Amino acid sequence: MRNRLIALALLGVPALAAAPALAEHQRERVLVCDGNVKHKTTKGTVIGAVAGGVLGNVIAGHGAKTEGAVIGAGVGAVAGHEIAKKRAKRHCYYVYR
Repeated sequence: MRNRLIALALLGVPALAAAPALAEHQRERVLVCDGNVKHKTTKGTVIGAVAGGVLGNVIAGHGAKTEGAVIGAGVGAVAGHEIAKKRAKRHCYYVYR
């Protein structure tokens, strides 16, 4: 095995020759975030649902105010959650241990 690695290194394949050495020193990659991402996304979901419900009620026709509010709340909740998650993860980074 050693002779093969030396031959590969001499032939211009240094990545293959160093692979066993790199495999021994692999470190764990951990995501670290500033603040509480889950709390921020929950807050965004609630704000989006309320805003979407109000907007859906206002936009809906005369006979469909409740349906408009429910659909608007659902769409607003999803949009609020995704926007809040994206903003909360801006302050996240990976640490190698």
